[in-house]
Amino acid sequence: MATFHPPSSLQELIGVVEREARESRREAYVVGGTVRDVLLARETRDLDVAVDREALAFARTLADALDGSFVELDEAHAIARVVLRDGRYVDVAEMRGGLEADLRRRDFTLDAMAVRAGRAEVIDLVGGLRDLDGRIVRMTSAAAFDDDPLRLLRAVRIVSELGFTIEQETARAIRQRASKVNEAARERRRDELARMFELEDAYGAMRSLDALGLLDQTLPELAEGRGVSQPPEFHVYDVFEHNMRTLEAMDVMLAPSQPSYERAWLREELWDVFGDDARRQYDAYLDAQPVEGRSRRGLLKLSALLHDAGKPRTRTVDASGRIRFFGHADEGARIAASIMRRLRYAGREERFVTLLVQEHLRPVQLAQKGEAPTRRALYRFYRDLGEAAPAVLLLALADGAASAGWRLTRTGWRRQVAYMAGLLVRSQEEEGIVRPPRLLTGRDIMRELGVPEGPHIGRWLEALREAQAAGEVTDSESALAHVRTLAAQEHLQERQGVERG
Repeated sequence: MATFHPPSSLQELIGVVEREARESRREAYVVGGTVRDVLLARETRDLDVAVDREALAFARTLADALDGSFVELDEAHAIARVVLRDGRYVDVAEMRGGLEADLRRRDFTLDAMAVRAGRAEVIDLVGGLRDLDGRIVRMTSAAAFDDDPLRLLRAVRIVSELGFTIEQETARAIRQRASKVNEAARERRRDELARMFELEDAYGAMRSLDALGLLDQTLPELAEGRGVSQPPEFHVYDVFEHNMRTLEAMDVMLAPSQPSYERAWLREELWDVFGDDARRQYDAYLDAQPVEGRSRRGLLKLSALLHDAGKPRTRTVDASGRIRFFGHADEGARIAASIMRRLRYAGREERFVTLLVQEHLRPVQLAQKGEAPTRRALYRFYRDLGEAAPAVLLLALADGAASAGWRLTRTGWRRQVAYMAGLLVRSQEEEGIVRPPRLLTGRDIMRELGVPEGPHIGRWLEALREAQAAGEVTDSESALAHVRTLAAQEHLQERQGVERG
């Protein structure tokens, strides 16, 4: 008989649940993912609880007892959440038809175990312990997917998180119902996908979705790239595979430790060249969450998967047989924005991903002439990319690694990394490139030139900052002269326009 030994932080919560259940003469059980994760010795901070009656009222009582906040999640199915001050939460649901019926209606056997609050014996009615030992995700019944199509995605997410495999009959049932996945609410689909992109092996999760027929249903825009060939001198994969391999390269580059992978040197060389300080800065940057629970790291991986989504719609072949994708970055940005809106991502997340897709070629284009980028070009790059600039450097590297595929050598990769590191280091070390010091204000310009307030002031200030970044303006005197020249040029252009009119 398996026993349940939660960490002390959970024991305290369970103790309060057990006390409140006893005082209200309810039956309360720890269920689902909490039981599974404790048995697997996985870190778990949150608690899933099922009670025999009046779950919403019980959750309110629990919120008072824990000095937390009550959040109603689903009134019809009597599901609520108690959010604690430290960010942890307790989800409370009402059992349907008693404990046994409730457990048998759950999605997978490893989530269909329960422990009576205050006790240690694990109640396992459907073989969850067996499947935990076998590292298998098995449906309780095919009806579980019919009851809630989101479970089709959830199966892949659990498998990917735990490193388990999907049982054969379960995989067959998922394939048969793949077309139903979009019946689940968009926000719920987004949350499952977002959790997959947070994984170290997001690429593996996408491969699993693809093998089960779920990727084409969830992100149909990617399917357009299947079989779409690219110039063989630059790419070893079709568009679909290239997008997938870019995500794979990103996984390796961002791995927290050296991965077990034939090209693990992608990560090794990246951080050897960038250095420990840059690595720490990137970790903090990528761990930041534009929206709670969804980090820049996950958004960057999503961008890697979508970065060339615009190629199938822009592909042309000229008379000589040369393949072109004119405007594919702009088209890809439109596709990415559509996907982000469809899945109900927040506006700031949409803007971040869309900008990465639109500008993923930018770092490479800075050096197309075979020379180091000018200070002016670097200024424009960081001005246009803003907070997305560090991410787009990594995206450009992953794109390059996927383009070369097996032809990429360690020496060639180190050369690419050194170029991107140079862009980052120059922006940090050469004073005035990213944030030129202010030499004039709008009021200074209006006073010195005797001009009124208007949009021309903003244009001249931006042109002044660019000239400063390029080293053409170094003090307030030369700054004022530069603005006078700009004003004269605009005045001349306006006169010429009037004369032509």
